[in-house]
Amino acid sequence: MAFVPARSHQPVLTSSHHSISIVAPPCLSLAAWHPTLAAGGGLAEFQGEVEGFTGERHTTECSQTGTGVALPPSVQAGCSHGVAESSGDGRAAGPKYGMVFDAGSSHTSLFVYEWDSDKENDTGVVSQNLSCDVQGQGISSYANDPPKAGDSLRECLDKAMKVVPAGKQRDVPAYLGATAGMRLLSSAADQVLAEVTKTMQEYPMAFKGAQILTGEEEGAYGWITINYLLESFTKAANIFGALDLGGASTQISFMPENSVMNWNETSKFTLYGYSYNIYTHSYLCYGQNEMLKRLAKELIVESSSSTQVDHPCYPKDYNETISLSSFRTSPCTNQSDPRLILGDRNVTLEGRGNASGCLAAIKKLFNFSACGQRQDCTFDSVYQPPVRGQFIVSANDFPSSPNVSPPQLSSSYPKENPERLPKYCANANYILTLLLDAYKFNETSWNNIFFQMKAGSADVGWTLGYMLNLTNMIPAEPPARVKGHIPSLWAAAITFIILTLALGLAALLLLLWV
Repeated sequence: MAFVPARSHQPVLTSSHHSISIVAPPCLSLAAWHPTLAAGGGLAEFQGEVEGFTGERHTTECSQTGTGVALPPSVQAGCSHGVAESSGDGRAAGPKYGMVFDAGSSHTSLFVYEWDSDKENDTGVVSQNLSCDVQGQGISSYANDPPKAGDSLRECLDKAMKVVPAGKQRDVPAYLGATAGMRLLSSAADQVLAEVTKTMQEYPMAFKGAQILTGEEEGAYGWITINYLLESFTKAANIFGALDLGGASTQISFMPENSVMNWNETSKFTLYGYSYNIYTHSYLCYGQNEMLKRLAKELIVESSSSTQVDHPCYPKDYNETISLSSFRTSPCTNQSDPRLILGDRNVTLEGRGNASGCLAAIKKLFNFSACGQRQDCTFDSVYQPPVRGQFIVSANDFPSSPNVSPPQLSSSYPKENPERLPKYCANANYILTLLLDAYKFNETSWNNIFFQMKAGSADVGWTLGYMLNLTNMIPAEPPARVKGHIPSLWAAAITFIILTLALGLAALLLLLWV
């Protein structure tokens, strides 16, 4: 996939969200899980995340990370200066605005951005003016009733119209990008996109289209967002990798050590006079929500009981009843299996709070044997060069413990979403398995991982990179060639030259006169 900033308004690339600090009840033994890392102490900080949480759900700012580890100086510098806060002070050139809907698998969010029109090609000048979470699930959930997908956007669109001055609204570029949830739909996806398009066109803004991003585009735009916000492109700073742990898919994007790579996994960028070759890959059906569905299906298939099934990752005394027909709603679980007929029968999943059993069940979802002993392979025979550099990780949810009952969880962590609490231990094992066994972070490179949801005032997801590309705000040329010359400096220089010539001529005439 090639990326070269456009000179027109045609897209070049066509086609989460909370963090918590974590301490407390045991979920699994690190030594039992990964002896090498336990001995090296590299996972000491994240072990707190695996074992429990504070219940204080918050949006992570630059001074905080989900791991409790202080950000490196390069990140803190970018957080301090990489994004301008909205000033609202009536600057002479006047601000410009742009908006992007992130239509994810589990929810949709609207982001409104603002920047100074006279700094359009600089980095670090975009501020996030508004973040609005759409009520309900993702637009893909409206496959059987597409008009509701469009209606679901109205509340956030109304809020956006209140933050953008009326005189500027018709010039605001507006986009909707759909990700893995919509990639999983078939023919219904077109109708859903048609309905959200119809709704957005009712508002006084420059609607630029709704489209489904490929997984690689999602990863690449996330990589652009992070490095733009931290000013890595223009300050000769470290180039960060991006890890996105979404609901239906997960993405990894980074610059490998060597430039010779599998071309099917390479994205090319020319930004501010520099060329970048990054590895990017997306794993559909390996997002947290789809992982939980696949896990439930496998537990049911392997159970000797047809109506009651032990779930090692759920807390003790927690039960969940599901219909086998629910597996037909996603291509990730709809595959035919001779061991299970996907009828309308109900099955009750009974929590057992078994940490080791949970980990073993999660690992079965990854086909590690397909890679053999290859170190340039994650799972399912997917090529990946060794991870390199520092990574910013964004994730939908963070982990908890299966060893306490639901009432204890709810009373201990009243601010947490009660529907998510029972799933956190499965998510913890999933995240660790993905990062350590699949992506092959180790006791050294683990320290380069930072769970970060915001940089300055902006979220670190793919939406900002997407808008920067489609509005041509990242030039291919170096900043010096883009910015041109400052008129005031030119005026001063010309004045100085004229005065110098005038004085020289006067001196010459004086000498001739004498």
